[in-house]
Amino acid sequence: MRVRRLAAWTALPLAVTLGLVACGSGGDGGSGESNPDAAVRIEIAEPQHLVPTNTNETSGSQVLAALFSPLVDYDEANKPYEVAAESVTSEDNTTWTVKLKDGYTFHNGEKVTADNYVDAWNYGAYAPNGQNSSYFFEKIAGYEDLQGETPKAKTLTGLKKVDDLTFTVTLSQPYSEFRTMLGYTAFYPMPKAAFSAPGVLAEAYEQAPIGQGPFKIKGTWQHDAKVEVEKYDAFPGEKPKVAGVEFRIYQQPTAAYADVLSDNLDVIKTIPTENLSTAGTDLGDRFKQSSASSLQVLAFPTFQEEFSNPDVRKAISMAIDRDEITRSIFKDSQQPARSFVSPVVAGYRDNTIGEAGEFDAAKAKALYQAAGGPARIELSYNGDGGHKDWIDATCNQLKTNLGVDCVGTAEPKFADLLTKVKAKQPVGLFRMGWVMDYPSMENYLGPLYSSNGSSNYYGYGNPEFDKLLAEGASAANEDEAIKKYQAAEDLLAEDLPVIPLRYGQNNFGHSTKVTNVEMDLFDRIDLLEIEAVK
Repeated sequence: MRVRRLAAWTALPLAVTLGLVACGSGGDGGSGESNPDAAVRIEIAEPQHLVPTNTNETSGSQVLAALFSPLVDYDEANKPYEVAAESVTSEDNTTWTVKLKDGYTFHNGEKVTADNYVDAWNYGAYAPNGQNSSYFFEKIAGYEDLQGETPKAKTLTGLKKVDDLTFTVTLSQPYSEFRTMLGYTAFYPMPKAAFSAPGVLAEAYEQAPIGQGPFKIKGTWQHDAKVEVEKYDAFPGEKPKVAGVEFRIYQQPTAAYADVLSDNLDVIKTIPTENLSTAGTDLGDRFKQSSASSLQVLAFPTFQEEFSNPDVRKAISMAIDRDEITRSIFKDSQQPARSFVSPVVAGYRDNTIGEAGEFDAAKAKALYQAAGGPARIELSYNGDGGHKDWIDATCNQLKTNLGVDCVGTAEPKFADLLTKVKAKQPVGLFRMGWVMDYPSMENYLGPLYSSNGSSNYYGYGNPEFDKLLAEGASAANEDEAIKKYQAAEDLLAEDLPVIPLRYGQNNFGHSTKVTNVEMDLFDRIDLLEIEAVK
């Protein structure tokens, strides 16, 4: 199960070749035999939500990956293959038929049927439900009638049950990558027990989500402490090699790192920046690196007058020395970013922001003054993500190079920061990280920058951008789609609603008590491969 998106912690990055493998010879520290009766402990941040259609950040998605099995997953070439689906087919890229594998049951014993997907997707798409991932149902026919404060309808006309194991999805226009999308969290099913009435989510569901995946919830979500899951014996797919997982919630990555060193935590997904230089010595071959799909940016609240001028945004970008911060803070474990999409997807081009990505203090200051940039800049970030060092370094550069007062402001948790920016509360520039939901250039553009994008927290809107994105989505093939997406990216380079800063690489580590620890492009530990050792 591979997916995700908004990243809470500093995602630590891509080597230029994108060909990174695990550091060291491959030994994992543990010397005993596999212990299938043991549970493993994995670090996460506090999730914002644990409802599939409302979960759009990496910590919540990691938990849901244990509880649910996706319709499709992705192979090493980033191509989708069926998991919970028997097949996903279309003759015209408009009407898609989804056939489910028989034998799946929810953790409460309910048989998984087509109704569970139709009900969950309708719930996610209905605007009054306020689901973060509602955007992902936009392509399905009837979506517009579910929008607004008083929608015309409550269900998508494009969803039709054929039989218990088959349903059809009719899109409002052709989209060749629809099958690829179906690996994302928003497309998980929900049982009848999730709803207290048709279309009404049961109040207690989120505290103990019921899925159809390899693990089931153990107890309830213990906020700011942990979420525990245990193996679901009736799962018909590939079985996990451990008895359960404790997703342990940390507010400080340094505390998680100390626990891994003392074998009190089994996996830390992101090595803190201050420990990168010693991680190889501290952990030996238990310090791991692999390619990631993450992108770190500084985002502008473009709806605020002081940041509404693109020249102000461009000047701030030019005043940041990405290369220096990558060297001094991240010890060259990240790659400076000057484009809006990751090198891991087809269609990537280097340096699409052009001059805005060139560090030039003198030119930046002159442009900033001419554009009437504010005398004080605030950089907001989540304090549970290990961002303080690079935020402080960025502020120091802006002070020196623009002659402004700059201050970094930490929100306690990533969920807190998301809540504030979603409500358009004043936070100044704010740190954002993106991990792809599914392997497509479109996924780096649509959710983040389209007028109704699910993660467009900056108030950015450009009708021409929306038009190009729609044309790319309906293109007959990938090559034609990429041309449209690249043209849309060119508009972003002119408007600059965010400043691309760095591409990510997975830098993670584990205790001596686990082996076969793998992390994918989506900021996810592979829960079917990890093993505990005696």
